[in-house]
Amino acid sequence: MNIGMLKQKNHSSILGANLTSNLKNQYSKRSLRVIKGDTVRILRGEYKGIEGKIEKVNTKRGTVSIEGVQREKIKGGNVKVQIHASNVQIISLEMGDPVRVNKLKEKNELKHMNERKRSNSSKEKTSSNIKKVKNTKRDKNQNG
Repeated sequence: MNIGMLKQKNHSSILGANLTSNLKNQYSKRSLRVIKGDTVRILRGEYKGIEGKIEKVNTKRGTVSIEGVQREKIKGGNVKVQIHASNVQIISLEMGDPVRVNKLKEKNELKHMNERKRSNSSKEKTSSNIKKVKNTKRDKNQNG
């Protein structure tokens, strides 16, 4: 077994990016891993404000290449600029990945189940509180 493989770190965890507020509300998640095909907006640096689709993801460095983000070389020609994933915000998601779709669907279903449980338990608490108040009033009337 190769010792280098044992020491290899999981670099995909550094590829997370924030979601826009409407996506946060829709999927009940604050951030997601960036994948090829997502549309993002750059939040920091020289290219701040530019929007584009992700063309390439570098998992070792945690950077992404975005359509239209290039710089000119001194000797001529253009080079794609690598932007760190934490400096972008996801505007729209690429839903072609079935694993991602299932993960988002499960998270959303869990949220709705928890909301239902909370609303049911709060209804039970209010009804039990009303009964207690009625009982204490009746006891006071009987005693005096």
